[in-house]
Amino acid sequence: MANAKFCKGRDGAKIRYEIRGQGEPLALIMGYSGSSRTWGEPFVSAISDRFRTILIDNRGTGESDHPDRAWTLPDMADDVVCVLDDAGIARAHVYGISMGGMIAQEFALHHPERLRGLILGCTNCGFANSMLAPPEAAAALAPDPDQPLAEQARRMLEACCSPAFVASPAGQAIIDERIREMSAYPATPLHSYRRQWEAIAAFDSFARLGQIKAPTMVITGSADPIVPAANSDMLQRGIQGSKIHYIEGAGHLFFWEAPEESAETPADFLARH
Repeated sequence: MANAKFCKGRDGAKIRYEIRGQGEPLALIMGYSGSSRTWGEPFVSAISDRFRTILIDNRGTGESDHPDRAWTLPDMADDVVCVLDDAGIARAHVYGISMGGMIAQEFALHHPERLRGLILGCTNCGFANSMLAPPEAAAALAPDPDQPLAEQARRMLEACCSPAFVASPAGQAIIDERIREMSAYPATPLHSYRRQWEAIAAFDSFARLGQIKAPTMVITGSADPIVPAANSDMLQRGIQGSKIHYIEGAGHLFFWEAPEESAETPADFLARH
């Protein structure tokens, strides 16, 4: 992208980001193994119509550095702070999904002075107090070095979508398009899967949820096979004053299945707060 920018994380790792749109700043934080390309153009276009949108390649993905050393989700929240510093943004809304929603929680807890409003998508408060995915769904997310990348991508992505979406011609066409978008960008190396998973496994916000004071909306697909919707209920109960929105029938990648609703509902919430 012509407007790509790079900054240095606190440990020197290079973090790539780009900014689209106008309005109040909103940082998008992607989930496990995904780069900023994983959001998909329909959702990004819709959210950029409402916000100055900061798209970040998490460390380990895309054109950011891929260090093969241990890091934590608070480290990844620090990366978001470094992006905002580089862009000259004092405070931003943050919208994170899945692992990105965990990073967003750490951002809210460690950097409350930098946060306007918080959107937590299809995420949880850590494995210890969460409803976990069925074993077959979790297994589908494991990388296989013997499988071609395109086949791995399809297996993982179909496991994240609702069965009805996967079974529909329209759903298959969208999955095809997202795979084309992502395959034109640097692939996530196998060691990044491991390092990000280690960071996820060490995450636990359950006892700290009451410390999150920013206006918060929790959003999820009601048919999420990876992070069951009950986890969003738990987050909503734990964060005082937070709201919850279900995208009926959608899976883990709800922002693919319903990009307009995934953009407009949180945008309306943030505009009210």
